[in-house]
Formats: sequence, C-alpha cells, structure tokens
Amino acid sequence: MTSLFQRLEPKLIRLEERYVEIDARMGEPEIAQSGQQMAALMRERGQLEETVELFRRLRAVAKEIAATRQELATTSDSQLQAMGAELISELEAERPRLENELLSAYAKDEDETISGCILEVRAGTGGDEASLWAADLVRMYVRFAERQGWRTELLDESRSAVDGLKEAILGVSGQGCFAALRFESGGHRVQRIPTTETQGRIHTSAATVAVLPEVTEVELEIRDSDLRIDAFRSSGPGGQSVNKISSAIRITHMPSGVVVSCQDEKSQSKNKAKAMKILRSRIYDQEKRKRDEARSEARRTLIGSGDRSERIRTWNFPQSRVTDHRINLNLHNLPAVLEGNLDDLVLALRQYDREQRIRNLADEVG
Repeated sequence: MTSLFQRLEPKLIRLEERYVEIDARMGEPEIAQSGQQMAALMRERGQLEETVELFRRLRAVAKEIAATRQELATTSDSQLQAMGAELISELEAERPRLENELLSAYAKDEDETISGCILEVRAGTGGDEASLWAADLVRMYVRFAERQGWRTELLDESRSAVDGLKEAILGVSGQGCFAALRFESGGHRVQRIPTTETQGRIHTSAATVAVLPEVTEVELEIRDSDLRIDAFRSSGPGGQSVNKISSAIRITHMPSGVVVSCQDEKSQSKNKAKAMKILRSRIYDQEKRKRDEARSEARRTLIGSGDRSERIRTWNFPQSRVTDHRINLNLHNLPAVLEGNLDDLVLALRQYDREQRIRNLADEVG
C-alpha cells in the first residue's frame, strides 16, 4: 500500500496545487459575478477536497514522526523517550489507515459527491407480470429512500392495464443518494408465481433500471436552439387520451438525439420543467460514458457501468433469494430487501467497487 501511495504522490501534489488554485480563483471578482463559473469551480473543489485533506493529514503525520524521532535522538531523558516512542507508535498505526482512506478518495468516481439522481425503471420481457415487477421495484426504491431520509419525486410514469408500470421516472435528492443507488443500474430478473397464474407455475420476467446523476442548468448548459419541443395530449393505459388540452411535452435534443417525454402533470410548464431535468441527466450521462470510454478499459469494467442490457440481479421468490451476479452475493431475505432494506447490497457493492478501483489504480500507475 505504501509503495502505491509513493507512486501516486506526484499526482497528489498536482491535485493539491489545483485545489489551491481553485480557492484563489473563487476569490476573483469576475468569477464571483459569474454563477456558472463559480458553480463549476465549487463542484471541482468538492471533488478534490477529501483527497487533498487526507493527503495533507498524511503528510503532517509523516512530518510529526520525523520531528519526534529527531527529538528523541537528542535526549537521554527516559520519560521523554517513552512518551516519544508511544507517540511514534500511535502515528505509525494511523498512517496505513490514512493511506487507505486517501487511496479510496482518490480512486472514487467523480460523480459520487452528487446529491441528486434520476432513477428510471422500465418493464422488460414478461408482459403484465413485468409491469407489476417494475412497480414493485419502484416501491422498493421509494421505501429505501424514505429510510435514508431522502426526498423522492415522481417525474413521469406510464401505467399498464393491470395497474403495473410500463415505465416510471423518479427524482431522488439527498446526501449520498447517487453514490448508494448507482449500482442498481441494469437488468433485474424475477422468478415467481404471478397473481394471474392459475396453475401455480413459476414465471420469469424482467425490468430494467437506470440511475443517472442529476445535474443543474449551471453544470450543463443546453442551448434552446438545440431543442425541439412538441406538445401533445397525455394518454393513459391503452393509449386513450386523458386530457383535452396538449399538456404533455416531448423534448428532442437534436445534437445527441436524446428524446424525453413527460405527461405526469396537468400543467404544460411543469411537464416541461420535469422533462428538462431528465434530459440534462441523460445528456450528461451520455457525455460521461464517452469520456470514460476514451480513458481506459479498466473504467469500463467497473460495476457502475449502468448498462441496462446487463442482467445484474435475480430475485427468486420461491427460495426467498436475491442474487447479485456481479459480486456473486446471495441474500436469503428477499421480502425484507423488497421492503427497502437494501443496506447489505449497497454496502457490499460499494466495497467491491472501491477494491476494484484501487486495483485498477495500481495497474495504471505501474
């Protein structure tokens, strides 16, 4: 671990220099008057802060150890010798812990500090049962958010004829919500006896989840000239119109091809605001994926890839088993997890991702 830290030290010094530079720039009058520039600097500063503070603490520990050893070399007082030796022992024990925390902070994804996310759930294969399963997943995530003290907002939904969900889009806000939920992205397969099954046969169906970081207008500027906005009448199950006025909104971002529709509100302006929130997250996520692919293969192999086509988890009701295929984790408390008790899954996935990032980091620095 120490050798890895030593190889990273030049990079850490450059991060600290950038951190100091950001602090200086934030004090400049022209930056203070520009909301966009200030927000960008504040976000970058927030991404660097934990790493820089740990680096400074680790450097201070090393200096204190060296200074104490130098003092011990110049004294013959047995009491001072004992006190100095005890201090050095404590500091030497603290150093590996700080190095470990520093490596974790340095290796973490740049978006982990984001305090808001967009969670999209869509019914997959399985017809009506898939839509019921999608509704169960949405309920689970809402309950998990409530247990964490986060706020959820329904941005859009499309219900099925059996009162399931073809699609639901939630906004989640609260400290650490994206960092905790980001590994939910992917395919969720369920094996259970549907309520519509008369012969007691187990069916397999699926739903897909995507968790995107929420970004503000300041963090991602979208030009009005790049948007095509269409209004239409909202519809319910079966396609029937539920509004006599065109309150639903469809926004197309022409440069990226991203299309977002929102019809949850009766107000056209509210639907537009929600659609823009979803659009910003999808465009940001698309651009981030391009950046990650341009970096290294290691970044693409992390479990937070968010690929909806990847089956990440199986929910087996007859065995009361939840299996996360990415980390080979089996939990035998399916009802509790489905009630929002996702803590064990979240903790295991974050720990695994942290270990993978540090391993990849070691490969990158040689």
